[in-house]
Amino acid sequence: MRAHVVVIGAGYAGAMAAKRLLRTRSDVTVTVVNPRPHFVQRIRLHQMIAAGYDATVSFDRALPRTAHRVFGEVTTIEAALSRLTLDDGSVLDYDYLVYAVGSRQLSSTIAGAAEHGFSVSEFEDAVRLESRLATLDEKAAVCVVGGGLTGIETAAELAEHRSNRITLVTGGIVAADLSERARSAVLRTLSDLGADIVTESRVTRIDGSSCELAGGIRVEAECTILATEFGVPELARRSGLPVDALGRLKLDDRLECPSYPNIVGAGDAVAVGDLSLRMSCQAAIPLGVHSAETILHRLNGSAPRPVVPKFAGRCISLGRRRGVFQRTARVDDATGIFIAGRVGAFVKERVCSSTTDWAITPRRSLFYSWT
Repeated sequence: MRAHVVVIGAGYAGAMAAKRLLRTRSDVTVTVVNPRPHFVQRIRLHQMIAAGYDATVSFDRALPRTAHRVFGEVTTIEAALSRLTLDDGSVLDYDYLVYAVGSRQLSSTIAGAAEHGFSVSEFEDAVRLESRLATLDEKAAVCVVGGGLTGIETAAELAEHRSNRITLVTGGIVAADLSERARSAVLRTLSDLGADIVTESRVTRIDGSSCELAGGIRVEAECTILATEFGVPELARRSGLPVDALGRLKLDDRLECPSYPNIVGAGDAVAVGDLSLRMSCQAAIPLGVHSAETILHRLNGSAPRPVVPKFAGRCISLGRRRGVFQRTARVDDATGIFIAGRVGAFVKERVCSSTTDWAITPRRSLFYSWT
């Protein structure tokens, strides 16, 4: 009897799960449910909005031809019945479910953010932002809110490719998770690119011409880009599945949902046992493969293996010509080793390219899992 596996989400985790399943067994049917008909290179969206990079890959290249494709949003998972409902009212039954719905930027509590804020967190957000940037005068002021890696990369890319005045504002410090020396390299490069940096200053209000900071100071901004905290869709919580405080689906260390073992998960939208896993394609790709391997073990009647994190580093692009690679321990803590400048940019580009060159698009993928 053929097992039917439904994969919700065709990002880095979902695409790798589908590929691993279909490349390993011929008696498995895989249906991939995704809201859009292409794979999005999310780690390239800041390049898309600044310099027109094509951040999409067709599913003809990203997924095996034998994968069934359904385009739409899953509204409810009925775990007790092993079925789900889509936004068009259609229903899909499954034997196994891979929950890989990804993450998105949380709705901002900043006053005026909904009306005047832009984002680079999802493809549709990036398209909207790209259109807005195209309307700006070349000397118009742009403010990027958020001192994490997304905010840094967005500010640097804009500063290198556009003549707009770029300001990066953060409520804390820039690149808080890097070592002190790596952080200094990031700050120097942002300054060299002409970006202004405002730290320890929380944005309280956004309008069409400025950002207001907590002390009442205004930063001129005809376009404000929010690169703040990420969250996850409400699908698991809405479906009555066990979730953590952030709404991530709770899994054991084999990536199975304890309440419903035929539901496995991967990527940003899951919480794996007691592990603290950073939202990143560096985690999503091996977790996607591992989720497929857990299903394959169950189909074979063998015990799945636990996840063992094997982080390698944090890569930050600072425009196209410079970057920083921060070496980390396997558990993702920053070490004293880092690479900056042109070599850092080379390493970052090779890492980004590898996610599609050997993982997503090749006919025969090199599967990387945390086992």
